[in-house]
Amino acid sequence: MAKEKQIFFCRECGFESGKWMGQCPGCKSWNTFCEETITVGAKKQSDRRDAVAPTSILEVQTSDETRFSTGLEELNRVLGGGIVNGSLVLVGGDPGIGKSTILLQMCRNLSENGYRVLYVSGEESLSQIKMRAERIGTFTKDMLLLCVNHLEDVEACIKKNPPKVIAIDSIQTMLVEDVPSAPGSVSQVKEVTARLMQIAKQMDIAVFIVGHVTKEGTVAGPRNLEHMVDTVLYFEGDRNAGFRILRAVKNRFGSTNEIGVFEMTKTGLSEVNNPSKVMLDGRPVNTSGSVVVCSMEGTRPILLEIQALVCQTNFNLPRRTTVGLDYNRVNLLLAVLEKRAGMVLAGCDAYVNIAGGFRLDDPAADLGIVAALVSSFKNKPLEEHLVAFGEIGLSGEVRGVSSAEQRVNEARKMGFQTCIIPKSNKENIKTADGIQVIGVSNIREALEYLC
Repeated sequence: MAKEKQIFFCRECGFESGKWMGQCPGCKSWNTFCEETITVGAKKQSDRRDAVAPTSILEVQTSDETRFSTGLEELNRVLGGGIVNGSLVLVGGDPGIGKSTILLQMCRNLSENGYRVLYVSGEESLSQIKMRAERIGTFTKDMLLLCVNHLEDVEACIKKNPPKVIAIDSIQTMLVEDVPSAPGSVSQVKEVTARLMQIAKQMDIAVFIVGHVTKEGTVAGPRNLEHMVDTVLYFEGDRNAGFRILRAVKNRFGSTNEIGVFEMTKTGLSEVNNPSKVMLDGRPVNTSGSVVVCSMEGTRPILLEIQALVCQTNFNLPRRTTVGLDYNRVNLLLAVLEKRAGMVLAGCDAYVNIAGGFRLDDPAADLGIVAALVSSFKNKPLEEHLVAFGEIGLSGEVRGVSSAEQRVNEARKMGFQTCIIPKSNKENIKTADGIQVIGVSNIREALEYLC
């Protein structure tokens, strides 16, 4: 006989425990355990399905992925070229970052191309969605709205008239009547996602679901939610800033290195086709501590401005502050400057920032960070039309980076005249017309040219 059992789940990471605990052993969060009732018990033998025989991989017939455009080139880039039929996509991000807006714009473009789209909202009414949609533009009759919280209602609507794309806003508001727990709980989120996955695979419908995030920036609910879906997209950026970065952290149908850049306007999210130009707008001239680096985001080179401020400290322990860069990486580069370049920075505060609200994890930015720190420390402005990139090791060597020729060409197209790169990369650059390329093998050579 099946019986009910009380289990405690962590709301942040989905950790399961038989008793309540103040701190979750999985994610170390406090007061996140909630009690839920589950049904346990062995099923009858007659309920089991017949065994399915395995198939040889040589007998499996394959076909090319069928993709169709979202109408947003930046979103197509992140998805790997467009929407794949039968895919399940999770879109996460902070409140107000633009998750619902970009899905509504995508649905509008698809409906204009003749695709039937179903937009399901469990948070807003029909009139509220219409008010938000009027700011984006005009819609066609193929754009269908459904404001319900029960997944059974959504399934009935899909069976009656199957759409091409379904958008669920959001997964935390949907519930299944068979699961005796509140919407947004671990059990509900897992069951709703599992059913949506069956709908996507069996009926060949592309499903987009919006997921709320925790204070750490991860999707709320069980961690295996991200493992169940095909693609996970995250919106990055400050909600008070104008620019948004859409990044894929998981993609079964494309690369996870691509990003999409958008600008929030009064009519919705506008695509930024030339991020380098936008990120360098307002760059100061003849100011110390400012240098431009070239980062590779997938197949796209992007020019970014690194700003550094080095000043004498008033405390016993110097302060180190970074915005948009890895804190430990900047500390490592400061130590390399002291040991290999002979610069005394132990008594100085160091503040390093990426202008424009961008986050940079590319190790090729090391040479740019060092150049900005030295420029601010010596209070000597660098050349206005200078770009520097290269990875720096602990012995002070400047190591080669990938896609060096693409980075140099991007700098040349943006009007820069000098490019300082690793010496090992300079030998492989075939064409560099219109820009002076200087190869350096260690930071001493780089500082000799810069200072």
